Amino acid sequence: MRKNKVRYIFVTGGVMSGVGKGTACSAIAAILKGRGFKVTAVKIDPYVNVDAGTMNPTEHGEVFVLNDGLECDQDMGNYERFLGQELSGKNYMTTGAVYKSVIERERSLKYKGKCVEVVPHIPLEVIDRIERAAQRAGAEICLVEIGGTVGEYQNILFLEAARMMRIKNKGQVLVAMVSYLPVPSKVGEMKTKPTQYAVRTLNSAGIQPDFIIARADRPLDQKRKEKLAVFCNIREEDVISAPDVDSVYHLPVNFEKGGMGNMILEKFGLKSRKNDLDQWEKLSEKIKGLTKTVKIGVVGKYFSTGEFVLSDSYISVIEAIKHAAYFNGVKPELSWIDSLDYEKRPKKARELSGFDGIVVPGGFGERGIEGIITAINYTRENRIPYLGLCYGMQLAVIEYARNKAGIAQATTAEVAPQSKEAVVDLMPEQKEKMKQADYGGTMRLGAYPAVIKKGTRAYEAYGNTKISERHRHRYEINPEFIRRLEKAGMIFSGTSPDRKLMEIMELGSKEHGFFMGCQFHPEFQSFPQKPHPLFREFIKAAIA
Repeated sequence: MRKNKVRYIFVTGGVMSGVGKGTACSAIAAILKGRGFKVTAVKIDPYVNVDAGTMNPTEHGEVFVLNDGLECDQDMGNYERFLGQELSGKNYMTTGAVYKSVIERERSLKYKGKCVEVVPHIPLEVIDRIERAAQRAGAEICLVEIGGTVGEYQNILFLEAARMMRIKNKGQVLVAMVSYLPVPSKVGEMKTKPTQYAVRTLNSAGIQPDFIIARADRPLDQKRKEKLAVFCNIREEDVISAPDVDSVYHLPVNFEKGGMGNMILEKFGLKSRKNDLDQWEKLSEKIKGLTKTVKIGVVGKYFSTGEFVLSDSYISVIEAIKHAAYFNGVKPELSWIDSLDYEKRPKKARELSGFDGIVVPGGFGERGIEGIITAINYTRENRIPYLGLCYGMQLAVIEYARNKAGIAQATTAEVAPQSKEAVVDLMPEQKEKMKQADYGGTMRLGAYPAVIKKGTRAYEAYGNTKISERHRHRYEINPEFIRRLEKAGMIFSGTSPDRKLMEIMELGSKEHGFFMGCQFHPEFQSFPQKPHPLFREFIKAAIA
């Protein structure tokens, strides 16, 4: 293990999952970048999956895709949005990817005959990956989020890596714990005991946290800070209060007000080069001052998890809507609409008339798609602004083919592989992969160029004829039906450079005020201070 001058901050979670480690990590990164340092972030997922591509969205949340095509955890999207920079696949790892690398090295005799063991070789591989990610980014400070919660069996090897790095790189490694302090309604008092136990669990792995980010539904009082300091063996000033906020984009400013930046730099022995959170302060104040609203319905198939709604399945879509709404001076009111409801009761789609705009995000498989097509039909016929993403574009083409182009049985080969009217079909290079059941990491993934036609709404949005967008799909608009669709009035305003793949479809302004679909995922390249052009124009149309 080589020693270097990069500083590292490991971010762990206590008490429960979903406590906000990713957004806390992102906000810290934004603060340190604002202090003048080169910053990057790494996410560790404790799953045996080699990447996030085969994980169920209703269990794990959204699958985020990087420019280089890696399918990863949604927190990678948070890092990109807060840092305002693109990350690579080197910034993400899973248990499966780490073990796979170690086994491949052993098979190639890279260990030169040594007995390869879980400890130390797995933690050493983790450390090597972290250091390579920092080196590639040219980072001075690297944040490392360990997924899950301390005390979970699958996290111990990553905590071991943090412990080993701390010993070898004295003074260059900090550990933060993001923990939750509940306020039981029948008790009426904020409880610190769960966090105390979480810290002791971390201590049992040989690690003492340097600071605690205390999540709660309200700010911490002095009494709670004192208790955490005494029982968790840290200073009172190292307990950062992190109450619930209306927008995650308030966090950099809130954390900085709590002394986060100064505390971290003091522990590292570094001096601030500047203190520039101006863009975050302006955004935070703008969000607080918004009074006008825009009502957006998100029609999807990955919301239900038992009796609860998991909006994290579409987190980047939701954030992209927010970015565009803030840019246009309005506050978004989002409603989650389960497409299965419209399959059972098609007439219920009339409720869409109460929205200013409708978004259909990506997805896979047959479940719920007829409900989505019903929603798209109502949206188109009633001239409600529409934005379809990936599957949302494909289903919009199917709806138009059925009801406007005279292709009565129009469908997708994903649902009906033998259909002669599959206006959406497998990409040629994907057919063999499907025969071999080769699913993991084999779709069209990552950034690809596209060409935009002048005189179209897409060109108005981008202001450019050449763009690059991120993809995640196997199916494309079937070229055999393009002429029939265009003759019926559909405009394919964006294509691949060789014109073989349809990237953007839209309807003319005479037929519809704003009706657009894209085969790629624009939400993956939307930022708080720079909303994606398609979302920006969609929200503008929804306001109008």
